Amino acid sequence: MQNASVYASEDYHRIARAIAFMRQHHLNQPNLATVAQHIGLSEYHFQRLFTQWAGISPKRFLQYLTVEYAKSKITQTKSLLDLTLDVRLSSPGRLHDLFVNLEAMSPGEFKAGGAGLQIRYGIHDTPFGTSLIATTTRGICNLYFLDTTDEQAAAQRLRLAWKNAEIIRDEQATQSLCDLIFNSETLSEQKPLTLLVKGTNFQIQVWRALLTLPFGAIATYQSIAQMVARPTAARAVGNAIGKNPIGYLIPCHRVIRESGELGGYGWGVERKTVMLGWEASRTICGTTLAGIERSNGVNHPLQTTSEPNT
Repeated sequence: MQNASVYASEDYHRIARAIAFMRQHHLNQPNLATVAQHIGLSEYHFQRLFTQWAGISPKRFLQYLTVEYAKSKITQTKSLLDLTLDVRLSSPGRLHDLFVNLEAMSPGEFKAGGAGLQIRYGIHDTPFGTSLIATTTRGICNLYFLDTTDEQAAAQRLRLAWKNAEIIRDEQATQSLCDLIFNSETLSEQKPLTLLVKGTNFQIQVWRALLTLPFGAIATYQSIAQMVARPTAARAVGNAIGKNPIGYLIPCHRVIRESGELGGYGWGVERKTVMLGWEASRTICGTTLAGIERSNGVNHPLQTTSEPNT
């Protein structure tokens, strides 16, 4: 995988437009030349760009975006999460606690709106477009994706979330985090990542549940509701997921509807589509719990693989 710093936002938008076009016209099965023309590239350059980004051809990538594939992954994910409980791990999240720790602010800190907190943030290119990453001495507090190039608007959004905090732009402080999150070559060297979040007790429960979802997995709002012992609260779960302040690391993009349709996403359904296909293209087929334990982290929500294409 490329280093995160070499990703270009323009490349992401071209890829996203191509995928959206292929999905929209899937019944006609547009050929490579047609898709390339749609995004303003030659057939050769489009094939090269897409394969460099996804690791596989556009045609194979599209197979991971079908309703049938989504339904099969929902079933596999449920079986895997059930298996972790059957072998008496403390919780499915146990598989991740060496990698991502979630620290919730106290009610008093929540009400204080970040008073006494210093937040450093940076704007960075990622495989999924431009992102804002914000961090404190206690952990990453925000990661969200930008739909515009207006960096002032992005910073304002951060200030609204932390009205009483001291907020400083500092790309040096966040570049290493960006590389760590989106560059698979650093995973073997990484220390646990800590996320600092503020939210209601129910929101925190839902976000913790999301951390148990393996890389490449797909769950439903209903299954997350069951995981937090609120089986009739699928709609409330959806609302909590929509409030997720740390995109990708808290993988709300892995939750879809029972029907196999994607549902909503705070940073755009198109980006959710791209994320799910990108993860699927890097997922090892037939992963078992024993395999997860042997590899000591293939289930990590940031993990990627250089295994043969699936």
